[in-house]
Amino acid sequence: MTAALALYENRLHDAEPILKARLKRNPFDVATIRMLAELAGRIGRFADAENLLRRAVELAPAFVPARSNLALVLYRQGRPEEAIAELDLLLENDPEDIGAANLKAAAAGRIGEYADAVSLYEQVLKSRPEQEKIWLSYGHVLKTVGRRDDSVAAYRKSVMLKPEYGEAYWSLANLKTVRISDEELTLMRAQLARDDIGDEDRFHLDFAMGKALEDRKSWDESFAHYDDANRLRRSALDYDAQENRAMIARRIELMTAEFFASHSGGHVAADPIFILGMPRAGSTLIEQILSSHSCVEGTQELPDIGMISQRVAGQAKEAHGGDYCQGLANLSATDRERIGAEYISRTRIHRKSDKPYFIDKMPNNWQNVALIHLILPNAKIIDARRNPMDCCFSNFKQHFARGQSFSYSLEDVGQFYADYVEYMRQVDTVLPGRVHRVIHESLIENPEREIGALLEYLGLPFEDACLQFWQNERAVQTPSAEQVRRPINRDGMDQWKPYERHLGPLKSALGGILDSYPDVR
Repeated sequence: MTAALALYENRLHDAEPILKARLKRNPFDVATIRMLAELAGRIGRFADAENLLRRAVELAPAFVPARSNLALVLYRQGRPEEAIAELDLLLENDPEDIGAANLKAAAAGRIGEYADAVSLYEQVLKSRPEQEKIWLSYGHVLKTVGRRDDSVAAYRKSVMLKPEYGEAYWSLANLKTVRISDEELTLMRAQLARDDIGDEDRFHLDFAMGKALEDRKSWDESFAHYDDANRLRRSALDYDAQENRAMIARRIELMTAEFFASHSGGHVAADPIFILGMPRAGSTLIEQILSSHSCVEGTQELPDIGMISQRVAGQAKEAHGGDYCQGLANLSATDRERIGAEYISRTRIHRKSDKPYFIDKMPNNWQNVALIHLILPNAKIIDARRNPMDCCFSNFKQHFARGQSFSYSLEDVGQFYADYVEYMRQVDTVLPGRVHRVIHESLIENPEREIGALLEYLGLPFEDACLQFWQNERAVQTPSAEQVRRPINRDGMDQWKPYERHLGPLKSALGGILDSYPDVR
């Protein structure tokens, strides 16, 4: 935690007893209830914030700020459908509520209602055409639905409104298939030369500069900007690679053949297909291939397994001071069946067809393979694996909207990759054949063979549409959206090599993992 954040949280905690005393004097003071809820939300206690805000709107149904806050808290908890219900009430009373319409557009995108999201953003922009952040969000959803030229225009409009807006430049660069113009490069240099821009604009600009200079083969200058961006981003994060390594070691220790034999059962559903592994390892390509099959629906990176895992850990800590592993061990057969059914219910909102199988493509779910197996023993699990140097350096070049705190240091990302390999090796040992691994380079070199093996693992017949995956017009949210709308190519391979002289710390962190790839035993 940074010193500034710690000071801020201390101030919030100081305010809490004052507000509670005020509420004790008047339990029906909805303004105080809302302030307490806002305090809880700011420090991540979303369940407490939700309970307080529900009490406020129960006491005062017309209290718009409380209902707006409730919608935001629901959205931040990964419950967009419930957020939309609250936002609809606000918009029914005030159709011109721009804040509600903007949040509803974001929530609609979360559940795959992209046409609604586009329409809502366009409605907001008619009233607020000067809002660079809304143009940015509009550009994101246009990119997702494949309207690349329109998304580029939206990002450039955002830059025009705020020339120092680093995230808009990065969004252009992050399209991967769009080249930053010379004029934009000059403009970015001018913004970075200023001393009055914030850290967030600065590191986004540096990430964008890194990509623009990479496209121009200015390798050393490109790396300097990537390095500056990562150091600045890393300085604001509370991430400890050794702490993460110890956590993974505890999970590996839990996963024995005896443990899984004594924890059989779970929910019978066989429709989820989990694609997991390191970010930037080719999981979006696999998803695009599989979602081109007549029996498989692509969704997006679903947060549900992560939320369930956090709850399991939280309940274990509250019950007996335990951790996530203790929580998994304590799950009864009834618990496992119930949680599996809950996952199926929670994810149904993302399914827009009657196809029998659907994909959950959250890369970080590799850390929760044990949980997935316990609650959904019939689900399929695919491990997307890519050359460690290409994969790790691709993470280092990428600014993620949220999560992936390990990616902003060459040492950290190398250690994280090594931890991931060790975890999945244990899964292979104690649950042989449970996970199907796709080696990215093998898929590029011989797609027909690798796709055939993948479909055989899933128990699905081969379909030629899987070989013509780029013709699939489905929405894609990840940074690889534009890349998977083209035929298979080698463009992403060996991109680390021109930067090799700078990557010693990454090679050291990977150690023997680098030497043994693609042998995954």
